[in-house]
Amino acid sequence: MHRTIEPAIQYWGTPVVLVSTLCEDGRVNVAPMSSAFWLGWSCMLGLDATSLTVANLERERSCVLNLASAANVDAVNALALTTGSKSVPLHKKLLGYRHEPDKLGTAGLSTLPSVAVPAPRIAECEVHLEAVVEKIRPFAGGDARMAIPACSVELRIVQVHVEESLLLSADKVDPARWTPLIMSFRRLFARGAEVGPSRLARGDEAAYAPWKAGLARRTAARVLGAVAELRYGISEGEDPPDCATDV
Repeated sequence: MHRTIEPAIQYWGTPVVLVSTLCEDGRVNVAPMSSAFWLGWSCMLGLDATSLTVANLERERSCVLNLASAANVDAVNALALTTGSKSVPLHKKLLGYRHEPDKLGTAGLSTLPSVAVPAPRIAECEVHLEAVVEKIRPFAGGDARMAIPACSVELRIVQVHVEESLLLSADKVDPARWTPLIMSFRRLFARGAEVGPSRLARGDEAAYAPWKAGLARRTAARVLGAVAELRYGISEGEDPPDCATDV
């Protein structure tokens, strides 16, 4: 039997990401966050608009998404309730945040150079996604339950680095070996065992990457994509179309 409730937060289970950015003075800031999702090679982050990470993203237009695994739980906890901002916003003070200028030292983390962006990668993480900023937008402005100023950050992934032990082949990750750290209602979990076969996984993963195929297939994918964009694309500021008839 279902019960209607009003939880304080909508935190149903999302991966933990350590976002590394460069500060104006050249310091490396590392911020743990868990409001992230991916589509294709694009990613959307939901962030506190007052954070140093957002200021760095606005200025530098790039970052590295270091995906945390179960092995990184101590580093994530060490960074929790810390901010690189010298002036801690009132809402963060009330939540127990403190200023910490040396995020790397606090968490016992080290860095590796990136290939395409200035911010470094976090060596202790098994997956590094170098990314550039596409857009930063206000988020949840009409949500009366949103207690903080928030923004969404659209990123485009430009380089992917994965620990070799997680790979099935040159470009394919073995999901059985990758154990992302998951945050659910502020608590940290590791992924459990596979519960059954997935119909979605029956086909070839390469079907999702026509850009890796031959010229004819790449051209056909671009044409089909352009047609889909004309029919279903959502323009900035417009309400989304009613897709009920297309289900």
